[in-house]
Amino acid sequence: MQDKIKHFFSLLSALKTNKTFLSSFLFYLVLSSWYVLRPLRNELAVESYGEGMLIPLLISTTLVMILVNPIYSWVASRANYIRIIFYTYSFFILNLLILYLYSSNLSELMTFERLWLGRIFYVWSNIYSFFTVSIFWVLVINLFRDSSSRKYYGFILAGGSVGAMLGSQTSSMLSNSFTETGIALFLIAASFFLILALALAAYIVKIFSVEALSSKVGGGSIDSIKNILIKDDIRKIALYSWFFTFLMTVQWIAAIPIIENYSELSPERIRLFALIEQIVSPLTLLVQLTLTYYVISKFGIKFILVVYGILFIGVFSLYGFLPSVAVVVFCQTLLRVFEYGFNKPAREIAYSQLEKKDRYKTTVFIDTFMTRFGDLSGSIFMGIGKSIFLTITYMPIVAIPFAILHTFLGYNITKKKLFKDL
Repeated sequence: MQDKIKHFFSLLSALKTNKTFLSSFLFYLVLSSWYVLRPLRNELAVESYGEGMLIPLLISTTLVMILVNPIYSWVASRANYIRIIFYTYSFFILNLLILYLYSSNLSELMTFERLWLGRIFYVWSNIYSFFTVSIFWVLVINLFRDSSSRKYYGFILAGGSVGAMLGSQTSSMLSNSFTETGIALFLIAASFFLILALALAAYIVKIFSVEALSSKVGGGSIDSIKNILIKDDIRKIALYSWFFTFLMTVQWIAAIPIIENYSELSPERIRLFALIEQIVSPLTLLVQLTLTYYVISKFGIKFILVVYGILFIGVFSLYGFLPSVAVVVFCQTLLRVFEYGFNKPAREIAYSQLEKKDRYKTTVFIDTFMTRFGDLSGSIFMGIGKSIFLTITYMPIVAIPFAILHTFLGYNITKKKLFKDL
């Protein structure tokens, strides 16, 4: 019995100093916090969209991203990582507190106030999700930079997948409180996870002596934008990120009429969405734990970045020629599992090869502004198709040339030494 107890405590001690486990657990906390808020965002968005509000909300989010990034870069230039994450996460925790004080009794808010709360919360929550996750990845790409680091990315992502499931389950458990106490309990739960994440991040930086995390970043407030414009390799990966979010938005909007034709009843559509989540979440976790390292090691990140565009070509062909609910379920599962199982770690490995300033600033700009701009571009693209009387199900066929360009970009990203195929 004593031997078992000693073994247990020795295991705990090892985990406390294992940067892979700690990074995975940190991602678990970050995504737990976000996925508590995500269903809340969706519900408030449903209440506040109104006819034609989606594109204005996406424009607002994109504009806020372009305004916030220079502020973040200015702070990052004058601080080290622990200060950056402290300032950023503390800012969001303060935001959650302000929201709590303002909307602790949501049911008493006037219809107009409730409407605009939903719209503001939609924009804010997107900023919250992208910045908290991006700054987490800044830590990872500075901790894991050698050629053997690829073996750890799948396990780190798996921690996030488990956190997403926990956050979603927590939000589901709190759903009944929405009509009684409004969004208060959701905000408390999200704050709790983010406070733990901040404490753990500080612990990780303290116990691992990495110069890139302890020293000031330096540079200026527009480095992230400037370097995308002047550095060819960084511009390519920025365009690649824009393309994949553009293409994901096109395929999602194309799926909407297929789902609407499936059933006019909301409960049946909700069950369909739930089915997709029940397939995607465990399958993604399984892939991250068993296949991510093998595929990256065996085929390299160039293969993964190229294959993504080819998958979109296949998905758009299915949407255009064989539209059905089964196709939507299959394509949603395929793309999301590939994104979080393979493409996300491949992009982070490419990020890890950047210079220090770009690891802190440009990667955050790409993961925040460029991805939001991709969402907006995809929505505008589908809107243009509608305005010239092209059916939504036909638009994915029109988007295939963009998927081909995406494939071409994936091939070129790792062509030069900077983004070497580890």
